[in-house]
Parts: sequence; structure tokens; C-alpha cells
Amino acid sequence: MAYAQRVKLANLILIVSLSAVTACSAPAGANPYSAAFPDPERFAGDMAAFAAADSAAFPVPGGVLCIGSSSMRMWHPTIVRDLAPLPVIPRGFGGSTIYDVLHFARQVVLPYRPAAILLYEGDNDIDFGVSPADFMAAFEDFTDLVWRELPSTRIYVISIKPSGLRWAKWPAMQEANGLLTAACDTDDRLTYIDVATPLLNQAGRPDHRLFLPDRLHLNADGYTVWSQAIASVVVPAETSD
Repeated sequence: MAYAQRVKLANLILIVSLSAVTACSAPAGANPYSAAFPDPERFAGDMAAFAAADSAAFPVPGGVLCIGSSSMRMWHPTIVRDLAPLPVIPRGFGGSTIYDVLHFARQVVLPYRPAAILLYEGDNDIDFGVSPADFMAAFEDFTDLVWRELPSTRIYVISIKPSGLRWAKWPAMQEANGLLTAACDTDDRLTYIDVATPLLNQAGRPDHRLFLPDRLHLNADGYTVWSQAIASVVVPAETSD
């Protein structure tokens, strides 16, 4: 091999090696899916609040962990009553995505060793511009992470809800819901819960009577519909033993 060719090959090997080192040294928590997922560290305050609650009274293992975005968080005032007699661990944090739940799973999922997880994400994900495919990639990584440590934990997946504010994003949300449904059909530990259909009116649009003036979040009547749809699935399944 000519000298010039050897130099060119050596430089190419050096570039590849440096690229590999750079990739391996990416900071923990770097987003591997899509630039559309925001930085999970914006929830450092929420995680600190959960840690303080755990220090005061750590949840008994074997409960039902209820985690997700603001629709889950705003359910907190009545969630224990609505899901009675199940032992509920409310851990909603508003504005979150499935990537946030995955990122913080070792802090606010695995330590509780829940018998079941009730998950609501996707609403913000799609609104941020995350594709249904990237959303599902993060969802599958989350289930894989949970089942590596807690292989028998059941996961109830609440469908992405429709809303007037985000109606333009509804086709993408429906696509994500379809992917969630298909995933739940492949594993007995996954159950899909449809809250979307009962929140639509006869014209197939979000029923404004069930939403707050922001046209995004549910009002008390909306949470009655939401909680009945969820409890009718989760409570019988988790009390059947």
C-alpha cells in the first residue's frame, strides 16, 4: 500500500475511533429517540417532592402505581376513592411524556415494586411533535425496563384522550393509540383502556361538557367518565385473586 493510502486509512480509523468514544461518552439520559422529547430534568422539583413523600411514608410494595401527565395528576384528589379498594400510589406529574417516565423509572417506578402500573402518557408527546413511532419506542423501552426487574407486573395503558385544544393532533394520537392497542394484544401483562370513545359526542368530537374552559383538561363530569372507564377494567382485574 502506498504511503499516501496508509495515511488516509490511518486518519479514517482515527475519525471512526473518536466518533465511537464521543457516542459512548454521551451524558446519561441523553434522548435516543427524537429531538422533540424535552429534557426530563425539568421535573427535578417533582422528583424531589416524590422523594420527600416517600421519606415520610414509603408506599407498601404490591400497590397500583398511577403515573402519567396532568390528566393523571389532576385525578389525584379522587383517585383513591375511584379505584377503591386498590392500594393506589399517585405519581402524576403534569406536562410529562413517556420518555420522562422512562427516564425517572428507577426513582418513581421500580422502587415501589408495584403489582400493577396504570399509565397515562402520549398526550404531551404528540403535542410536542414526537412521532407515534418514537412514542412507541420509548413505551416499549419502559415496559422492557419494568419487566427486567418486575417480570410479573401488569401494566394498564390508558388511551390518549381527545381534546378540543389538541384536535388537530388527534389523527397522530389515534395512530399512537392504534400502536398501543396492538402492543397490548401481544402480551397478557398489558391491558389497553379506552377512555377516548366515551369522551366524544355523537358527532365524534370531544364533548365540551366534559372539559374545563382550557379545552384540554377534564372537569368533574369528565373525571366521572374517565374514572368509570378505568375502574371498570382495573378494579375487577386486580381484585380477582
